[in-house]
Amino acid sequence: MRLPLRYGPAASGDPTGGTGDRAMSADPPPDSLDVRTPRLHVVDPTDRRALAEYRPAAPAVVAEARRLKEAALLDFGLTESAVASWLFAKCHHQLATTAVDTAAVVASGDGSCLLLYNPDFFVALGLDGVKFALFHEARHLIQRHLFADPELRDDPVFTVATEVTVNHVALHRLGRTGLPLLHGEPVGIDPRAVHRDYTADLRQQGLDPVCYEDFTETDHGCYVELRRMDRPPVPVPRCVHLDPAGVPLDQETVDAAASSVLLNVLLAARRGNRTAEQELLDLMRRTEGGSAAASRIWGNLGAGALRGQTVRTRRVDWWQRWLVDVLASRLREGERLVYPKKRGAILAALGHDPMLSRRGPVRDRVLVIAFDTSGSMPDPVVQWLTELVGQIDGVEAHWLSFDAGVMPFKPGERVLGGGGTSFQAVVDYVEGRTTVDGKPFEERPDAVVMVTDGYAPPVAPADPDRWIWLITDGGHDWPETHTPAMACHRVTTGDR
Repeated sequence: MRLPLRYGPAASGDPTGGTGDRAMSADPPPDSLDVRTPRLHVVDPTDRRALAEYRPAAPAVVAEARRLKEAALLDFGLTESAVASWLFAKCHHQLATTAVDTAAVVASGDGSCLLLYNPDFFVALGLDGVKFALFHEARHLIQRHLFADPELRDDPVFTVATEVTVNHVALHRLGRTGLPLLHGEPVGIDPRAVHRDYTADLRQQGLDPVCYEDFTETDHGCYVELRRMDRPPVPVPRCVHLDPAGVPLDQETVDAAASSVLLNVLLAARRGNRTAEQELLDLMRRTEGGSAAASRIWGNLGAGALRGQTVRTRRVDWWQRWLVDVLASRLREGERLVYPKKRGAILAALGHDPMLSRRGPVRDRVLVIAFDTSGSMPDPVVQWLTELVGQIDGVEAHWLSFDAGVMPFKPGERVLGGGGTSFQAVVDYVEGRTTVDGKPFEERPDAVVMVTDGYAPPVAPADPDRWIWLITDGGHDWPETHTPAMACHRVTTGDR
């Protein structure tokens, strides 16, 4: 089996490692699609219109590629990978485009994530191959979040180590015996082939290699073992994210998306989702000891609780973490049309028509926070929400208290209540059907946060995706099982 790797001396200052007599290469497949050195063509990877219009594939091919992608994501969500399912849920735009040769996630500086996939590539791979490619991309973004040390990421041997462990996990979780094939050639780095070369190298030095299971046990362990080689491998890019000139991967955006993914998977695990728990425990085991940053990330999430470990000095307020993540998805930046000057000048010089890109915030986001004052309302909850909203840029907040009716207020004002509870009163006011003191609510909220014990007749807002319910201790979490279900979490604190 041909291996997309080059081998060079361990002490070489040449980042390519040289080639020597063990260099391996492959002829391109007998097709116009060459995945040996995937590239991003001259298209702004954040310009969705330009991506869609770049040499479009046949409509039937695009439709089939989209079907394969959706089928793969459905299987992730049901049984195969909670991490991949949540990560691609963060990619609000998923585009079939020939501007990339394989598949890639774009994380741009405006905070948005896009999934780009070549429709010809997906159709040639088939469903099982598409699953492998998407799982591979998802795990690489998580790895980039956990191993944010630039020196480590820039080490080509560490890149090979992560390719080896990611592909090993993909083969195991997806029940595959080998890499997907494209025109008879394997797509990606084969972990067993790398282990065979590692074994031969160490035995030639008179050293004892570790077995395949130990070799692929953790990312850091694999990296250490590869570093023992006299001629460690260097990857020939097979996916766009391995190419320094590939798609943008803004670290802040990657961190925000990956942190949100890990939080959601952790919460799913705590609710009893065995798939999420097993995948997260495996990911923790594979990345521990690799860097101080990874250990800190797991500690901040409080993920050690899944293994019966706690950090005495740390209190994890799960409902707070959950609310921040949900609000981030509801209040994400909008878009406006801008003219990209540099790219516009290049297009004009080439004789192409200029076009606008979509980017940036379009307006302040409207957030409504409604407190149920018919019963006791924990002061820490009110205080924390007030501080949280004050820290969010570009948000216009409206504060309501309610029992049987609705009463607007300002943070710091004394709020009195009692006399029953009506969620419908809040729904009617927020949706503009009733007034308070003769004044209607004229805004269209992007998110409505309801803080309540949940004991009142259920309601069905016109746009349930915008409603977020925080249920106080001992309350009824009916919104979670309502049809359609709404975002819902219990307001509890500590490590419970």
